[in-house]
Amino acid sequence: MEQKDRTGRPLPQPRVGTGRDADGPAGARGPIDLAVLGITGSIGASAVSLARAYPERVRVTAMAAGRNVERLGGLVEEFRPELVSVRGESERGRLLELLRAGGKGHCPEIFIGPEGMDTVATAGSPDTVVLSAVSGAAGLRPTWAALKAGRRVALANKESLVLGGDFIMPAMKRLIVPVDSEHSAVFQALGGTLDARGVRRIILTASGGPFLGRAREDLERVTPGEALAHPSWSMGPKITVDSATLLNKGLEVIEARHLFQMPWDAIKVLVHPQSVVHSMVEHEDGQIVAQLGPADMRAPLSYALGFPGRWPLLGGGGAALPGYRPLAFDRDLTFAEPDRRTFPCLRLAEEAGRSGGGAPAVLNAAGEVAVEAFLRGEIGFMAIPRIVSDCLQSLGAARLYRIEDALGEDLKARALALRLVQGMRGSA
Repeated sequence: MEQKDRTGRPLPQPRVGTGRDADGPAGARGPIDLAVLGITGSIGASAVSLARAYPERVRVTAMAAGRNVERLGGLVEEFRPELVSVRGESERGRLLELLRAGGKGHCPEIFIGPEGMDTVATAGSPDTVVLSAVSGAAGLRPTWAALKAGRRVALANKESLVLGGDFIMPAMKRLIVPVDSEHSAVFQALGGTLDARGVRRIILTASGGPFLGRAREDLERVTPGEALAHPSWSMGPKITVDSATLLNKGLEVIEARHLFQMPWDAIKVLVHPQSVVHSMVEHEDGQIVAQLGPADMRAPLSYALGFPGRWPLLGGGGAALPGYRPLAFDRDLTFAEPDRRTFPCLRLAEEAGRSGGGAPAVLNAAGEVAVEAFLRGEIGFMAIPRIVSDCLQSLGAARLYRIEDALGEDLKARALALRLVQGMRGSA
């Protein structure tokens, strides 16, 4: 049966058959072309793992990265994409040096800066799938460009909807398939749709991060190394620290609100340290559908790329994905309310989401600046929520109607957060 969104329009279908469908067995129409924004990050690494294991299903034809040119050079030699984007001229020069030294004879077109990322996001055929996996607000612009070009977007950059959900979702909902494990879980629990009619509540789970159970007073003294020791997931430094403060879960609440158009009171967060249940959907009759799976981002990513089919990650219909393990049921599953006093970033994010307008953009920008300062050792861990709170009190009242509005609020919040960081350094 054809999947449709709330407006009655059909959801995008993948160009390649990923299960047995009307066009024959899996892979009968050849691999999908994939453009990866953020290929050297943690989600990009998951995409690379899938592309290596399933070349008959996915082919990386374009890629964008920031400063990690050494890793990018190896990926260019391996996958031979048609075009590449890097941060700036120095990164382009270094990439050219690496490719010439490699002597493999393949040199794609190399673009730079935000415009280069836009080029990667819109290149290729209309059937090209774009994986938006850039970290932070920098992902908004290329994600918007891909959607405007009619590309199906596997969305791992939650900030695109935190900043731009008000203008993205009304126009582009049919082109988005979520990749974040929590939102993919809701999407799957709803049967592969963003339509949440008949749903009473969406329940997002949170691992609680490395400081679950710690007293608020103890958190003043934690180090970046401790904050980066996530108990369940292997992720980049920004999202790992956001998970430790629970700001990431707050951003996910805002993303869920935009994706599934649920009332704020109908989106609940529960702490689930085992990270086995990724999210749950409670229907109006009180029955709950939960999505369970291993803590491996290749699972929701493969689902987004293969939607509406599934890939044989465990074998059976093909080779099993290296390093991928089935879910073990040899432990208790526990759930608890989050501690919003000890981890105030979750409450700040929920309040910003309810306020709407520019508040989510301010929340995200202040969080990005504060986390970077914390990782550099310039501020303490609990200074992160203080900076976010101060920025929200001063900014965020503007309405956002277009991408320029969202980026403007982002810039103002970054400037204020930087001043606050400098003030904290000066008083230390």
